[in-house]
Amino acid sequence: MKAPDPKGWWKKLSRTDKLRWSRYLFVSTCTNGLIWGTSILYLALAKPVYTSSWALVLPGSANAVNLSLPEIGQATASNESLGLATFDPRANYEYIFGSEQVIARAAKIANIPKADFAKPRIKNIDNTTLMQIDTTGPSPIDARKRAYALHDAMVERLNELRVSEIEQRQGPAQEILLETQQKLETAQQQVSAYKRKSGLTSIEQVEILSANIEQLRKQRAELAAQQSQAESRLQKLSRSLGLSPSEASDAFKLQVDQIFQQNVKDYSEATSILKVQLSKFGRNNPRILKEIKRQEAARQAMNQRAKELLGRPPSAQTLTRLALTGASSGRDSLFQNLVNYQSDASGAASQVRKLDQQISSLEGRLRLMSQKQSSLENLKRNEQIAEAVFASTLAKLDLGQANIFAAFPLIQIAVEPSLPETATSPKRTLVLAGSAFGSILTTVGLWILWIRKPWIKRVANWIST
Repeated sequence: MKAPDPKGWWKKLSRTDKLRWSRYLFVSTCTNGLIWGTSILYLALAKPVYTSSWALVLPGSANAVNLSLPEIGQATASNESLGLATFDPRANYEYIFGSEQVIARAAKIANIPKADFAKPRIKNIDNTTLMQIDTTGPSPIDARKRAYALHDAMVERLNELRVSEIEQRQGPAQEILLETQQKLETAQQQVSAYKRKSGLTSIEQVEILSANIEQLRKQRAELAAQQSQAESRLQKLSRSLGLSPSEASDAFKLQVDQIFQQNVKDYSEATSILKVQLSKFGRNNPRILKEIKRQEAARQAMNQRAKELLGRPPSAQTLTRLALTGASSGRDSLFQNLVNYQSDASGAASQVRKLDQQISSLEGRLRLMSQKQSSLENLKRNEQIAEAVFASTLAKLDLGQANIFAAFPLIQIAVEPSLPETATSPKRTLVLAGSAFGSILTTVGLWILWIRKPWIKRVANWIST
């Protein structure tokens, strides 16, 4: 039995089929050769690319500084993470880090041409403050070197933006500070001018004056009570002695005078002897006449001495009482008490009148100062408000300048740039798989073209039947 000739099927084909087979075989060979040749050439000529992966982290918490100003107010400076706002600062950073300025600076730091420094791939990881960055290079060491160069360029650019932002804010802030300072100085000048004009140096003066008036009123009440008590005692003692206070005063002055008392003694002796002699002799008796002259001489001496002591002629009632009582009557202490009570009452009344005048004067001054106090309080309130605004503005300005990360948060390397072990491009497996898939698609396409005519005939026959 003969073996089948493998070329027998070819010989059985017609010339047309042979030409058709030849065309399809040529097209298939050229297409697959192009696919595989291009892939192999790419794998052979393409330079390897290494990727260094690293990550940055942004602060995710809010920082705040509170400054309490005694008797003025409170200043607050806060630095809330922009990630907590309606936008993500990482999106801003992604745009800045991929800008031509940052790429050019990174290329300069890495000492390579700008055209050779590929734009980094940046990915913001959701629900975190991390930014994953991939930097490529022709070698593992060069890829990591470019990563550090890109980081340094990022930091320099952010520092420039922070300084620029502070400088832009400083101008308007200084204008606002100068305006608040001028308002404060104006308020202080108004307060000083009003103090000089009104004589009211402080609001406490009104309180001190009011307290002084109350103290004087208390003293007046005490002195009025003393006056009333002294007058009551004076009236009681006057009724007991049967003398008025003025007569008692005159009697006391005469009682303590030795010359007057000697005259009283002479008058009393002459009067006593005269009473005894009158019971024995008539009025014209020489002894009676002698005693009458002696009595009259003593009376005149009493009147003369009393006039010298009192500065006026004494009343006959006073002299009679003194002559009748004498120095040994024991009533001199009562006279002295009566005079003391009168002196106490008179002194208390005088002090009460003086206090009334002082209180009336101070009350008028208090009314005037109270009116001025209202104006001074308004000016002081304006001064305190201006002082609080100035101090708060100054504190916020200082705290704001100290916080340079308000608009552009701080960045830190969370994951150091890696040193890749294998190249990320070209990927041999992916290229070969793509070539194989392309060959399969090409072959399937040519096979469909080959069987299209028989299938078209079958479909036409099926439709016709």
